[in-house]
Amino acid sequence: MKSNSRTTTIESRGFYKLTMLQRIGFGSGDLAQNLIYQTVAQYLLIFYTNVFGLPASTAAIMFLIVRLVDVIWDPIVGAFVDKHNPKFGKYRSYLILGGIPLTGFAILCFWNGFSGSLLYAYITYVGLSMLYTLINVPYGALNASLTRDTDEITKITSVRMFMANLGGLAVAYGIPILVKSFSPDGKINSPESGNAWFITMTIYSLTGLALLIFCYTQTKERVVMDAKETSSVKVSDLWNEFKYNRPLRVLAFFFITAFAMMAIGNSAGSYYMIYNVQAPEWLPYFAALGSIPAFIFMPMIPAIKRAIGKKQMFYVFLSIAILGMAMLYIISVLPGLRQHLWLVLVAQFVKSTGVIVATGYMWALVPEVISYGEHTTGKRISGIVNALTGIFFKAGMALGGVVPGFVLAFVGFDEKNTVSQTPFVQQGILWLVAVIPAILLILAMFIISKYELDDDKIDKINLEIEERYLKNS
Repeated sequence: MKSNSRTTTIESRGFYKLTMLQRIGFGSGDLAQNLIYQTVAQYLLIFYTNVFGLPASTAAIMFLIVRLVDVIWDPIVGAFVDKHNPKFGKYRSYLILGGIPLTGFAILCFWNGFSGSLLYAYITYVGLSMLYTLINVPYGALNASLTRDTDEITKITSVRMFMANLGGLAVAYGIPILVKSFSPDGKINSPESGNAWFITMTIYSLTGLALLIFCYTQTKERVVMDAKETSSVKVSDLWNEFKYNRPLRVLAFFFITAFAMMAIGNSAGSYYMIYNVQAPEWLPYFAALGSIPAFIFMPMIPAIKRAIGKKQMFYVFLSIAILGMAMLYIISVLPGLRQHLWLVLVAQFVKSTGVIVATGYMWALVPEVISYGEHTTGKRISGIVNALTGIFFKAGMALGGVVPGFVLAFVGFDEKNTVSQTPFVQQGILWLVAVIPAILLILAMFIISKYELDDDKIDKINLEIEERYLKNS
């Protein structure tokens, strides 16, 4: 037991421990968001091309424009969140304020009532994206407000990623099954399945809203700046933070490559199973394997990090992901191997194991770069930092729609054919599933090698911040 009362004061002020229920409550917010985000990432492109009736290139341009809107909108939200203190919580209020309208727009986004209307697609998708930001930015800032304790943040992140991947599993496995069951022709990629998509998204969106409410009830902001210290926060602080916070720059570029890799692979997965493997009935299992490794490896993250360090952990699991993609490519181009569906599933499991651990743990680095910025500038502008990381992860998401859309247009994808495509189209789909994501992962490994905040350094920074507050109090 520590006898130093000063140290005890520091621990009681900033280095909080959370109960398991509180960790699960916080993680339920990511589960809720993933019921929408993962559905958009994995299925919106195929919904637009095969159900709603938009050409692939048109959908790709729309994905790009929506992300350009986010570049303007995200920092505005970040600055607003940092500057204001709503009655029901500085950050958690937005789980309710944004969650209710987000539910409505998510449902409308998958409604085929205005089939083929580009204007309707823009209105609903732009609205969905802006409302998602209104939840995601303060939710990310909420993470950094729960505690300064790095071990506790690792535990919170492990639970959060476990819950997020539970949402991913519900989407990957559940969406195709539900859509098929509600669809009159038993397909997910035909105009006749439009009403089935609407019903399915209604179920998922309302479930997500209930989870956001639960997250609101189980969280509390503890590590936040005083209102007078954030009253001067402005949008331009985003640029200053990006300019002077080197670890934040490293993390931001890691986000864009990691999310681009995930979004491209996820959006192409449906096409791959339908047209390359020609086993659409196995799509739920293939997609589910994108999340299942989380339930095995995410609980191990604290122990793995202690054993080999966080940088080495990134290197190991990013390499595993590249290995899985190489396996997927080799299996797909060799006719003798492609006949064995179980090999495809094994390759998907290996790939997903690496992707899930590496991209899951990166969220634990966000509170670290926030503390680094606070230590450097004296401002703990969590909303601005999360807006910046939000811009980059949405840029990655944009690539997940833009790149597949243009690649499919380039290789001559026929959206009216729900059964087969030409060999050149199949090759293009394989580029999207394995080759392009592997290249992005190699780039991500180089970027994360530049990250400089180890646990000892960030613990020292947090202690110095708390000492500074005690001296000024």
